[in-house]
Parts: sequence; C-alpha cells; structure tokens
Amino acid sequence: MTTPPSSVPTDVPLPPSTTQSERLFARAKAVTPGGVNSPVRAFRSVGGTPRFIREAHGAYLTDADGTRYVDYIGSWGPMILGHDFPAVRNAIGTALLRGTSFGAPGEGEVELAELVTRLTGAERVRFVNSGTEATMSALRLARGFTGRNFILKFRGNYHGHADGLLVEAGSGLLTNADALGAAAPSSAGVPAEYAALTLVSEYNDPAALDALMQERGHEIAAVIFEPVVGNAGVLIPTPEFLAALHRVKDRGVVLIADEVMTGFRLSLNGATGLLGLQPDLTCWGKIIGGGLPVGAYGGRAEIMDFVSPQGPVYQAGTLSGNPLAMAAGLATLRELEADPELYARLEAYTTQLAAGLKDIAAKAGVPLTVNHVGSMLTAFFVDAPGGIRTYAQAAPSDTKAFAAWFQHLLARGIYWAPSQFESIFVSAAHTDLELNATLEAARGAYKEL
Repeated sequence: MTTPPSSVPTDVPLPPSTTQSERLFARAKAVTPGGVNSPVRAFRSVGGTPRFIREAHGAYLTDADGTRYVDYIGSWGPMILGHDFPAVRNAIGTALLRGTSFGAPGEGEVELAELVTRLTGAERVRFVNSGTEATMSALRLARGFTGRNFILKFRGNYHGHADGLLVEAGSGLLTNADALGAAAPSSAGVPAEYAALTLVSEYNDPAALDALMQERGHEIAAVIFEPVVGNAGVLIPTPEFLAALHRVKDRGVVLIADEVMTGFRLSLNGATGLLGLQPDLTCWGKIIGGGLPVGAYGGRAEIMDFVSPQGPVYQAGTLSGNPLAMAAGLATLRELEADPELYARLEAYTTQLAAGLKDIAAKAGVPLTVNHVGSMLTAFFVDAPGGIRTYAQAAPSDTKAFAAWFQHLLARGIYWAPSQFESIFVSAAHTDLELNATLEAARGAYKEL
C-alpha cells in the first residue's frame, strides 16, 4: 500500500515517465474503443497519455508508473470522504463475507432507503445501478404518470447516455439555438424520432422556460434539470430561474432534479436542500453508493407508486440493491451525517482554492473566471466580468490554454479534471497541505502559459 507523501513537490515538474500508462493504453486500445471505458478518460481534449491508476488513498492517486497526484476528480464525485476511507472499506469488507449478490431483497437496501428518505424528504426510493439508469427510469415514470410524451431539458445539462437524453447534452453543440424548443442529438445512433420528443430550453433563462411552457406545457411530461450544472462547467442557478422551474408544476408537469452529481455533495439533502428546491422526483448517483455502482430515483409516493410491481411502469435490474453497494452507501451517508461541520469545511477549502486561482491568474495576466459552489469548482479560461451563468457564456473559454495548464499541473503532481467543461471535486481528505501545493503548482503553470 502506498503511503501518501508528507509534501508535494511543485518547484519543478515531476519526472515525465508514463511508460507503464503508455503500455497499458496501447493494450487497451486493442481491445476497448478508444482504450477507455468512458470518453473523458482518454485525454482527447487535453492531449497526452491518460494515466492508468494503480491505487488511491485519501486525497491522492498513484498511477501505474508510481507517480502520485493530488486528486481533484474523486472518481467524478463519489469520493467526498476521500479514497479508501476506513469506514467505507470496512463496511464493504463485512458485506463481502456474506456474499456479492443475491438477486433477492436484503436488509441493506431497506436501511439505505430509510436513510435516504429521512435525509431528503423523498417518500419512496428505487435503487438502480447508475445515474443514467436513474434518470432514464424517472422519465419513463413521468411519462407513465402523466400520459404525455414530451420531456424538456436544458442546453448543456447532461443526464446520462440514454437516447432521449443525449440532446444538447453539454457537448458544445449549440445547434438550433434560435428555435424555441428545438433539439439536436449529441451522439450518432440517436434516432431523430427520439430527439424530437426532447424539447430544449436555455439554463438560467426563466423567460424562455415560461414561453415554452405557455406554448407546449400541456404536452410535456417532465422537466429535468441539473440544480447546479457540472458537465458544462459549474453553472449556478439564479433565484428567478428556480422560480420558473417550480412554475412548471402548475401545468401538471413532473419536475425532476438530477442530483446524480450534487446529491449529498452540496448538503445532506444535496442541492435540493441548499437551494430550497421542491422537485417531484429526484435522481441520485455517485455519493449514494460510496464509490460503488449505484443510482436511485425517488420522490412523491403518488408518483413512485406507479413503478412496477405496484404500478404499470416497468423497471428492473439484476444487480439493483447490490449488498456491497448498499453497504458502501450506508457507511458514506452515515459518516456525512455524523460530521455536521464537514460541508462548511469543504466549502471553505473550495473558496480558498477559487480565490487563490483567480489571484494567481490575474498576476500572471491570464484571463480566468472561476465558478464554485460548495465543494464543486470550474476554472474557465475566459474573461467574463459579468460572470458565467449559461453554457453560451462558458463556450468561448480558451480550451487550448486550459489543455496546456492541465498538462503543467499534471507534471507538478496535480490531477485536475481533463476537460475545460467539467467540475472538480474537493474531498474531506484535502487539507492545507494539498491546497498550498495546488496553488503553488498553479502559479508555475500560469507562468508557463
């Protein structure tokens, strides 16, 4: 087991050896599309060889070449307590002794459902295996409940890779921007007929949402949204937009909060609690499974009781409620609940990181706008004096400058999200040591730009 370093070298770049990662990447490309099992891992937008990770502990990753990095991805969000957290590891180990999968109900899924409903106020919860499954199932449920076919999402919001959701999905495809409700698939293989059932509006544009509801609200089964956007960079909703979101319910539309990323990260009740939201359904993932593959959707009993076997909307999963995943989720949420000051500490660290990045960039003459909320942050390489609230405002970011900055950080032992349009995630394992090391590495990276 690798012991995390007592200090992080940032005065000079780390040795650039990526020999083992390069060998693994070559082997992977021979047997896996693009050599990775999720696209952003391929480093296509930043260049270079993706690091193949050997192990992770606390706030650190160690790659196949033995290089250690301060980690700001946290497995894209789940590791809010840090990697290899003892209580979570022990819970998984204990569950493992009882078996890996039953294909039948178990006490763990009841306990986790009870905890989730108590923390979030949802009246019913159904566990699935991923965030994509959760959003896909919630939309089917909304259609079954309302008897309507259309759904509405917001440009730049990502809700998983189900066909009907890969429309203007945070990919930068700003097509049809001038046509009210127009949509374009963000992936090959998505039939135009599916895309036609997904209407699109602008995030943080309450007037556009009201206009679309006025025109087509009677056709819409659900409005699905990221309370805080993470896949177009961090975008924070305005109070006016949140009010418009809640008005859709007056037209019989089911309001679905996609909290796969923000659930249990921004508060014990996620963005819903932080922002005062009142969705009909909520989707969760990432933290709810403590780093193991879990998703869930839940909400009002009146709607959830339409789910099979109680209702007519079918949804099933062989590994849903997996005992190892339930144990990891229970341990994680119990730790979060037992430490009421944790969220304040996470926010304080992230606020200091944001302030430091902006100050260093300004001194280096590098245009930078930083959005952050709670323990989520995106550094946009663009000068936006009025702030960034929409994807259209984020789109002009200098992706080449970001890619160069990313590589400079990586060489100094800082593992940032390898995309300009992603959030990074701070964990409870990050301390002043990692904060100072990150800012010192950023200072050197800005100079080299």
